[in-house]
Amino acid sequence: MARRQLCRYDPVMSSSGDLTVSTPAPRATSRRFAARREAIISAAVNEINRRGVRGMSLAHVAAPLGVVPTAVMYYFRNKEELAAAVYLKSIAQWDALVAAAEREETGPERVKAFIRGYFNFREAVKAARADDIADMSDARALASPAVNEAYVAMFRCARRLTPRRDGESRADRNGRTVLLLAELTWTPAWLFNWRPEDYPRLGARMADVLVNGLAADGAESGDQTFAGVRLEPQGTDSSSNAFLQAATQLINDEGYHGASVDRISARLKVTKGAFYHYNATKDDLVVACFQRTFDMMWRAIDAAEAAGGSGLQVLTFIAGVLVRQQLGEAPLLRTSALSTVPESVRAQLLNQLRRITIRLASILCDGIADGSIRPVDTSVAAQMITAAINAASEVAYFLPDGQSPDTASHYVRTLFAGLRPED
Repeated sequence: MARRQLCRYDPVMSSSGDLTVSTPAPRATSRRFAARREAIISAAVNEINRRGVRGMSLAHVAAPLGVVPTAVMYYFRNKEELAAAVYLKSIAQWDALVAAAEREETGPERVKAFIRGYFNFREAVKAARADDIADMSDARALASPAVNEAYVAMFRCARRLTPRRDGESRADRNGRTVLLLAELTWTPAWLFNWRPEDYPRLGARMADVLVNGLAADGAESGDQTFAGVRLEPQGTDSSSNAFLQAATQLINDEGYHGASVDRISARLKVTKGAFYHYNATKDDLVVACFQRTFDMMWRAIDAAEAAGGSGLQVLTFIAGVLVRQQLGEAPLLRTSALSTVPESVRAQLLNQLRRITIRLASILCDGIADGSIRPVDTSVAAQMITAAINAASEVAYFLPDGQSPDTASHYVRTLFAGLRPED
């Protein structure tokens, strides 16, 4: 019980059995005022998930509610205040899921309960019985101290769900927590392929992979140093590559709309004229950033398969190289940004990502066939590998000051060995 007292919200079960949370209002309000405020927050969640926090406007939020933007400002002074309210409510929803899972006695059971609760929640969202959670991927772009503090508090509570290992560092445990949260936050990218009735089954299969890992007992994962692997092609124009890397880092930190032409140019200390000398439009540059990322992912896959080995060794090689790239100075573009790019190019980019995920599923099948991978649902496990690679850059934000362990190896090892305590 003492452990749970640090979490700021407790779950509330509605009459239908769904998990809900009650967030405190900033001041005493009438029931009608509070209901209208919650409706605005719900509409803003949908817009943030569709456009990102910087792409959302008060007009976007007002439109589905049938009101004018000034009506929204009666409840929230500006877009930033509304976005902060959205994120605080979403963090409270995560807090409630964590608190419910903390009731279990063991680490593996807590992880399973957390995942089960989340998939039940996603089913309730699909049935319009619960409000969705906002995508937190560019919450940092809001630069809200209250949001940042609440997220860190939630993260610390979620960290207690993972089983402890003797002698592990805080950095290693933070990495495992990033992985746990990342697997769940990635699910909207692929759950649309399934019926809501399948969600409990999918949750159970994800929990099995997260707790027990992908590797079969006794299977050798191979070398995790990944020395000598180069994902950036040789002979790349340095100026063009500088724009690609600057835009990638800004989109990862600020979202698609936060990476404006002015911001990209300022980061490189060049004029807007220089920007347009190398790039026809911002959208062309963003597409090029995604193409660079997909090309690098394919290079990792091709290099791993050329090196040979078991299915486990091939997958460990792929994940290790790409996670190391994410933690370096020239990371991959986070594919979660796909949700906020213009719809005119989104479908094409999603198809390219889908091909990569299908290949990962095929390699998983190879590993199951040769005995190096446990029998798992390859369609779920392939998405989990993609999610882990995508979120690896988050680990850097949770490293203790002055500590820089071999994060890539520990993070990848968790994906394949699981979250269970070591024997």
